[in-house]
Amino acid sequence: MFALPDVILVPVFGHLALIFFLFVMVSIKRMSAVAQGNLQTDDLAYKSNEPEASRRWANNLNNQFEVPILFYVLIALLYATDSVNWIYCALAFVFLSGRILHTFVQVSGDNVGLRGKVFTINFLAIACMWLVFFFDRWFS
Repeated sequence: MFALPDVILVPVFGHLALIFFLFVMVSIKRMSAVAQGNLQTDDLAYKSNEPEASRRWANNLNNQFEVPILFYVLIALLYATDSVNWIYCALAFVFLSGRILHTFVQVSGDNVGLRGKVFTINFLAIACMWLVFFFDRWFS
């Protein structure tokens, strides 16, 4: 069975899998757009010229390098300080679930309200993780 510090790596690997999946999807969508004549390869230098079909995927891929950086920094700190506990593990899985849901909502349409609500799930998860981390340091 997994040791507790290793359990928290499952959401990390899950998020990495999501990122790799998104890289593949962006490539497929862009190659398809080029093959259909909707995109010239030179157009990729200017993201404003990107067709809708690949733009959604590319935007979501970019989102995976914004708030998630806070997740990776905290996981590294938790692992380095041997501070992983079940609270962090549970919140890490909530974070991953929120990222996956956010991807599905963003690539499937323009429902910004729903996307914001889903984003809030992973944002609150990482915010809670950081709060627990700070309180553990300040009050223990």
